[in-house]
Amino acid sequence: MSTVDQNEDRQLDAIADLNIPDIKIFMDKQSGKDFDRPAFKKLIKQLRCGDLLYVKSIDRLGRNYVEIQNYWRMITKDIGVDIVVLDMPILDTRNGKDLLGTFIADTVLAVLSFVAQNERENIRIRQMEGIASAKLRGVKFGRPKKRVPRNFSKIVEMWEQGQIKFKEALIQTGLKEATFYNRLREYRQKKTENA
Repeated sequence: MSTVDQNEDRQLDAIADLNIPDIKIFMDKQSGKDFDRPAFKKLIKQLRCGDLLYVKSIDRLGRNYVEIQNYWRMITKDIGVDIVVLDMPILDTRNGKDLLGTFIADTVLAVLSFVAQNERENIRIRQMEGIASAKLRGVKFGRPKKRVPRNFSKIVEMWEQGQIKFKEALIQTGLKEATFYNRLREYRQKKTENA
């Protein structure tokens, strides 16, 4: 599982030697913060008892501690699928099916799930701190405000007097309808304040 800003090639390279058909490779283009992802849902529907699921790392499976635990148990116990985590060979449910092996795998899974969720929360905190800091420095977020042409007041006047249709006003200003109305409101407010 991978988000758009991550290198999928790195993950595909990790499974290249496993000769997995492309149709059996599932990658999501969104965050692993939860399990409500199209490719993951499709994967779960296709899993059958006796299948083997390869995951690059636990954080590629998900980043929510409780959900990772729940889905791990559902996949391995309820469906009967073995999971191999490539970055953590101890998390290979094909090995150590005795009580000690299960205990060790469950303990490692709990630790890695905690680390995955903790990292996600730290990323979110750092992101919020970065945004707050940038705002204090005057950085503007979002699209730049679409400016109106110099003759905006003339175009508005012609439109209000019925000399041009609304569509023509949009074409002449180069604005979309919602933006036109937003700029019109600002224009009228400024006109009222200056009166």
